[in-house]
Amino acid sequence: MGGCPTNSNKKIPSSPSLSPTMMAGLGDSPYDDYCASECEDEHKEFKSKNLEAERKRRRKLSDRLLELRSLMNKATIITDAIDYIEELQNTVRDLSDQLCQMDITLKEDMESQNKYVTDPAKEMKNWGIETEVKVTRLNGAKLWIQVVFQKKIGGFTKLMEAISVIGYDPKDVSVTTVKGALCVTSCVEAIHDGCVEVDQIKNFLLETTRRI
Repeated sequence: MGGCPTNSNKKIPSSPSLSPTMMAGLGDSPYDDYCASECEDEHKEFKSKNLEAERKRRRKLSDRLLELRSLMNKATIITDAIDYIEELQNTVRDLSDQLCQMDITLKEDMESQNKYVTDPAKEMKNWGIETEVKVTRLNGAKLWIQVVFQKKIGGFTKLMEAISVIGYDPKDVSVTTVKGALCVTSCVEAIHDGCVEVDQIKNFLLETTRRI
């Protein structure tokens, strides 16, 4: 029959075995050293990248913590400011209440006093007292003056100023009040030489009392 003859007794040669010495030699080959060096470099590079990433992460976390701390400090300041403002507002309200109470008390006191205090002008009119000025010359430099006018705050001071304006110095001044009127009597002496007419002095003082 056709076909290729087979030889079942033919043996296939086996691979030659390697001695321990040869195996050791293979382990120390330059190729193995190169592979080991490459692996070590890759490991170092990977480790370096991890360290850098960790540093960046820590720096970022530190920055965030600083920002958070700053915000917390600002929040504390704002809270303290709000508390202080509320305290001031409470103080203002308390003072306002006290002022209102004082105004009410003062108003009540004034109303109570007004029940017993009459208008000086009306009181003078009811008692028939009129504004009056009397001037009498005692000698060349001395005069006796009596002035009756409505009682007002500052009236006496203005009268003394008017007497000084016409060149006389008040002496032995006497002041009495009666029925809403103020009666001032005084002996005055001329400050400078020269006499002013009695009628001129009388008219001047009368006009002064009307302006008081």
